[in-house]
Amino acid sequence: MSVRSLLTTGLLAAAVLASPPGYGNTVTVTATKEVTKYSTITKTASCNAPSKYTSHSKSHSPSHSTSHSSSHSTSHSTSHSTSTSATHSSITSSATSSATSKTSPSSRSSTSPASSSSTSSSSSVTTTSSSASNTNPSTTILATATATGYGLNDAAKAAGKLWFGTAADIPGTNELEDFYYMQEFNNTHDFGEATPGNIMKFMFIEPEQGVFDFTGAQQFIDLAHATDKYVRCHNLIWKSELPTWVTDPAVPWTNETLSAVVYEHVYNVVTHFGDQCYSWDVVNEALADSPAGSYDNSSIFYDVIGPAYVVDAFQAATDAVKNNSLSVKLYYNDYNIEFPGAKSIAAQNIVSELKARNIQIDGVGLESHFIVGETPSQASQTTNMQAFTALGVDVAVTELDVRLPLPPTAADETQQVADYYSTVAACVAVKGCVGVTVWDFDDNYSWIPSTFAGQGYGDLFLQPGGSNTPLVKKAAYDGCLEALTGAAESSP
Repeated sequence: MSVRSLLTTGLLAAAVLASPPGYGNTVTVTATKEVTKYSTITKTASCNAPSKYTSHSKSHSPSHSTSHSSSHSTSHSTSHSTSTSATHSSITSSATSSATSKTSPSSRSSTSPASSSSTSSSSSVTTTSSSASNTNPSTTILATATATGYGLNDAAKAAGKLWFGTAADIPGTNELEDFYYMQEFNNTHDFGEATPGNIMKFMFIEPEQGVFDFTGAQQFIDLAHATDKYVRCHNLIWKSELPTWVTDPAVPWTNETLSAVVYEHVYNVVTHFGDQCYSWDVVNEALADSPAGSYDNSSIFYDVIGPAYVVDAFQAATDAVKNNSLSVKLYYNDYNIEFPGAKSIAAQNIVSELKARNIQIDGVGLESHFIVGETPSQASQTTNMQAFTALGVDVAVTELDVRLPLPPTAADETQQVADYYSTVAACVAVKGCVGVTVWDFDDNYSWIPSTFAGQGYGDLFLQPGGSNTPLVKKAAYDGCLEALTGAAESSP
């Protein structure tokens, strides 16, 4: 790596970057961001699923607990330590038929800055999913940003990968109106893939039963395709960001009626977008951390249907692919499956069982939301990826970021570079790892500060002046580039 971070007496020593127009340098960073909800949707007619299921008008209260993930409009999360003591129960076709209402605890905890910097074992990785739109408070960050390399996507393709990509919360935030942000989003030298942060989730795609709104999702796809990006469509079935007609039914769901909802939603959405998507995250975060490898019982789908809802969703997606002669790939996506352990084995068992049923599954997404100093080693991640690819599926790093306590120190930033390097280098080393996606690239639009108090600085770029000001590459960018090009990770 060329120049590495130097913090002196709490002040920033920044360097002018060798970068395309639009990048700048800074002394201090003040990131202020307030995000509003999506604008009012417009409804379009539904395409019809096979007559295997009929339409049901039901709902159920959103009282199921959200112990790990963050919803679009609220940020709540819990830290998780991964254990290897639990075993995974196989997917079964028999399912629970009762529709009990679950009341979630109101309290939720976030990993503290102290705990995030003190633990360094790859068997105790703390992560969370990143569905929340950023409501980043004003935060002054003192750190250097001295990366000088350029071309993450170019380097990824040269290394035999399909892309280096980014998630973006478009439409729905100010990103689309930020000239400098969009200049980098459209920079195909850095990004060859895009993932929608929120707009394809259930509550936005099917806000009323049988009434589908594809407008926002199509806007995202069109934007990505304008610069020839792959699109990882995300996601079809998840416990969070559900419409009220699903979470609060007038008549309680039964196994049969909610299974019908799962099938119809998945079939219709996959059919509608067809091969505009490179892949779909068909089921997102079905597994729990406590005990590791068990199914997450805070999901309404698990509560009513049992683990067979995973089979139902993938069967619907498989039918849509076959009936419409599509080439779109079907993925399972989760966190804390990035290293060997009970939860990773559980995800592997999902792959094996779906394959045994002749149901299509093409890949597994490894979210990779890490804490500085707690990222699994490159060797651990490589071994884990190979365990999945040995089952005949691809893997992808789907939501990479590395958060750290604020304000960052020189030591934290150096470790962050090494952590990014480890994950990207692991993907490079595994033939079946198709690419790396960061969960947004700009600290100004990061989900982290609004979800984890006192933490942030997790992305590859920052905007010293806030929204609609020039971007600065951080040292972590060089860590990724070095991993992609096969260069040894440099010392500071």
